[in-house]
Amino acid sequence: MLSILIPTYNYNAYPLAEKLVTQSLELGINFELSCMDDGSNSNLNTENQKINTLESAEFIISEKNVGRTATRQILAQNAKYDWLLFLDADVMPKDNTFIKKIVSNIENDTDIIFGGITYQKTSPEAIKILRWHYGRNREQQPLKYRKNRPYQSIISGALAIKKDVFLKTNSELTENKYGLDILFSTLLKKNKTNVVHIENPVIHFGIENNKLFLSKTKKAIDTLYYLVKENKISSSETKLLKVFNKLKAIGLAYFLGTITLKFNNVIEKKLLSKSPNLILFDIYRLGYFCRLNQKDNA
Repeated sequence: MLSILIPTYNYNAYPLAEKLVTQSLELGINFELSCMDDGSNSNLNTENQKINTLESAEFIISEKNVGRTATRQILAQNAKYDWLLFLDADVMPKDNTFIKKIVSNIENDTDIIFGGITYQKTSPEAIKILRWHYGRNREQQPLKYRKNRPYQSIISGALAIKKDVFLKTNSELTENKYGLDILFSTLLKKNKTNVVHIENPVIHFGIENNKLFLSKTKKAIDTLYYLVKENKISSSETKLLKVFNKLKAIGLAYFLGTITLKFNNVIEKKLLSKSPNLILFDIYRLGYFCRLNQKDNA
């Protein structure tokens, strides 16, 4: 019935695997669990090897780093069952009925089931506050909001999906780039995939430090710019792109790119502080996108 697939990189996935196996056994369903490390050569793999002691579970080590998209593709191709449950190693089901809620929502006309993502209420140390703040305010969305935006609200790190739908969609993500979720969602929308949103969140624990999050943000915007340039997504697919188009139409895109570069150090210092501002973060991202456009059209 269900193939539970966990791509990991330098993270102890055993507690997550143990919980998922326990819930699946209690339900009495046919299942398998496969966790694959993407060539991290991590000491944590000593703990991950314990996954092999769990019923119907295995831990696989990739000899080289192939990237998250390729790892997910390999796991899906080798899966035995028609439904795949992808979970990032740094999440944990919020309650003990997580698998039960997934299984009970599997229907013939359903292609994807997404239960949402949440974050701990208590703020982490200051060095991780930006990522936590962003997650709480942008990724943690109520069920009603997600239902009104079925494709934009999907996060691939906690997703149940039909095997054939995933393989068809993910095979079009040929680049090894960070931030391809937007293309994945766009393809699902294009193919009129039936997405069912339910209340069944996972808690995201693996929060990056602020500097790493800013670095990944730039990589994601690099990917976004590439996707637009190559006509792989619409130039109005995201809110950032819509705002950029308006600025460009009135001749202010160049100004924003220039002014944010001038004050880049000041902006980053604020974003890396104990009280980051998400509006400033949006301006930071938009300014960076504007500069990519300037550079490409210089």
